[in-house]
Amino acid sequence: MATDYVQAPPGGLAQIFTVQRLGLLLGIAAVAAAVFSMWLWTRTPDYRVLYANLSDRDGGAVVAALQQMNVSYQFAEGGSAILVPASQVHDTRLRLAGQGLPKGSLVGFELMENAKLGTSQFMEQVNYQRALEGELARSIQTLSAVQAARVHLAMVKPSVFVREQPKSSASVVLHLRAGRTLEPPQTEAIVHLVSSSVPDLSVSRVTVLDQNGVLLSSTQDANSVRAGLDANQLKYVQELQASYARRIESILSPIVGPANVRAQVSADVDFAQVERAEEIYKPNQNPTNATIRSQQSSESQNVGGTQAAGVPGALTNQPPAPATAPVTAPAGAQAAGKAAPAPATQAATQSRESRKDSTVNYEVDRTIQHVRQPVGTIRRISAAVVVNQHRLVSADRKVSYKPLTEDEISQITALVREAIGYSQTRGDSLNVVSRPFNEPEQPEAVETPIWKDPEIVELAKTVGRYLLFGIVALYLFFAVLKPMFRTLTTIPPAPAPLPSALPNPASPPGLGPRSYEANLQAARQVAQQEPRLIANVVKSWMGGNE
Repeated sequence: MATDYVQAPPGGLAQIFTVQRLGLLLGIAAVAAAVFSMWLWTRTPDYRVLYANLSDRDGGAVVAALQQMNVSYQFAEGGSAILVPASQVHDTRLRLAGQGLPKGSLVGFELMENAKLGTSQFMEQVNYQRALEGELARSIQTLSAVQAARVHLAMVKPSVFVREQPKSSASVVLHLRAGRTLEPPQTEAIVHLVSSSVPDLSVSRVTVLDQNGVLLSSTQDANSVRAGLDANQLKYVQELQASYARRIESILSPIVGPANVRAQVSADVDFAQVERAEEIYKPNQNPTNATIRSQQSSESQNVGGTQAAGVPGALTNQPPAPATAPVTAPAGAQAAGKAAPAPATQAATQSRESRKDSTVNYEVDRTIQHVRQPVGTIRRISAAVVVNQHRLVSADRKVSYKPLTEDEISQITALVREAIGYSQTRGDSLNVVSRPFNEPEQPEAVETPIWKDPEIVELAKTVGRYLLFGIVALYLFFAVLKPMFRTLTTIPPAPAPLPSALPNPASPPGLGPRSYEANLQAARQVAQQEPRLIANVVKSWMGGNE
């Protein structure tokens, strides 16, 4: 009995079975999907946080605005943050800020814009207090160290029926950012901000605390206040001493090196507040050098006329007669030594009176002083400076030190005196010592490996992403598509001979090879009788690569 073969029809791809065509299409689609997925993965933008810890109302408003702006967004785990592409973070924030988003859970004076008709006076007062609290909280949140703030005001309504009015008070709760703290001046600024914004609210009635319950508005102990100690004064002394130490180090560093000088300064500061009023009178001085305040002088003179003389009567009032006395007296009278009698009327003698008074008032020397001594006067400065000795390295790498000369020490001392304003009358002291520094050896600087450099790591991630995409594309082409095309474009070999036991009525025994139609008819008969055998033959065709 002759062996029969089923030959594949010629014609290449046009004669491929339907199952093979379907497999080819599925393979091409799978490869295209893989390549497209890798391309999308490489083109996926890096998302960054736009806003975090938003309320539900603000989160919904922000998401709606992002949808209107056609900006892609994602939610972080738990919905605690909204993420947008890194290249659009700043632009999106500015555009949302232009729309007033996010508004925040705090309400300000915009609450007064929605006032309803018929609102009672009590509700108006409550809304005003809420608005004021919200505005103060917003102002406090502008500080860089404050993440969130809440303000509670206890405002007292004035009344004419109460003699002693209670005082208003305020409480501020701050939620600070991680790793941040508030300095005492910042806390005082918050206290004064709240006190200045509320009428009749004193600074002492404002309380500030953080999220851990630590009181920030009162940093002074009651015993310290009672003893007269002030933290601000101690801080001022420390800053003053540090300033003098920096002056010394900055002026000596260019000479001996920045690591070869150490300076410590102690300042005795007087914080006593002295106010004195003096009125000083000096001793009397020489009148010729004194200043005349007022002077008064008076002078009077009285000159008298003829006076009455002689015997009273009519003859006395008459003018005197011309003299008739002889030129020479009688001889008897001269001999007797007697003078001639005076005439009856004689010329009266004239009188003169003169008076002079002078009063001079001089200025009294007086000095009035109102002296207020400044607070924080430096009473004494003590400075200690240590300078490292000259470090010498020999040829065999041995280290030795050479002390400074007296001339060098004197020059350094003079420089330090000028830097700190040395005053001998004030009692300042300065000590400059030259000693070798005992410092541990610094380890050699280790360069950061290239694989730990953040820039290199980021560049490697970007390059690796595209490189992986190329490798996957090449693998799919050479491992999937190329063998598939090779298999489909190759004409399968002749099938294995059919068993001799199968009946073949179409070919009489002893004849040679039959025609194509005869073989096709024989194959159909075999397929009807033995479908499993035909399935194995087709399977062998499909599995052959060559």
